[in-house]
Amino acid sequence: MYVEKNIPMGGGLGGGSSDAATVLLALNRLWKLDLSRWDLQDLGLKLGADVPFFIYGTNAWAEGVGEKLQEIKLREACYVVLTPNTHVSTAQIFANKQLTKDTNLKIMSDFSGTAKSSAENSVSGNMKPEFQNDLEKIVCSLYSDVADCLAWLKQYGDARMSGSGASVFLEVASEEIANKICNKKPDNVRGFVAKGLNQHPLIKYAD
Repeated sequence: MYVEKNIPMGGGLGGGSSDAATVLLALNRLWKLDLSRWDLQDLGLKLGADVPFFIYGTNAWAEGVGEKLQEIKLREACYVVLTPNTHVSTAQIFANKQLTKDTNLKIMSDFSGTAKSSAENSVSGNMKPEFQNDLEKIVCSLYSDVADCLAWLKQYGDARMSGSGASVFLEVASEEIANKICNKKPDNVRGFVAKGLNQHPLIKYAD
């Protein structure tokens, strides 16, 4: 038995972290360890900062290094995800001297309002203009392919970079809109459409 994943490596989409989380959840059931989800999250943190989120099983507001999680609800939306043909080194980005630690602290209540968007294809609610990815500017300055891909997608709305890159994404109101945009992507860019989830469909297996 095997699972075929199509998440691009080096895309900043959490592919490796979700793999680690899945292994912990599967072994917990197969070996009948009966560890709680909270115990598994503690184990997952030792493997990577994003692993606890994937064990958590629902959309969450994350603080600390990613281990302090609080459930949030997001509006239904679809996402166009594009990945240029380049591999971004996460270690290199986090070691970059341009990465400062003086970004204003954001708390969960800052996220609770409804974002306004003037873009024709965008949907209001989940992406707020005052929130930013501090890694985006650094990655774009070092990787022109990421900068070009992000610039192309921004013509359709408030596109952002995912994690430490190289993937970029745009939230839109429907799968139809997402597919139309994705079908126009540049030939040298990979892309897919994903529907947002508030809860993992197999969350019951985490308990």
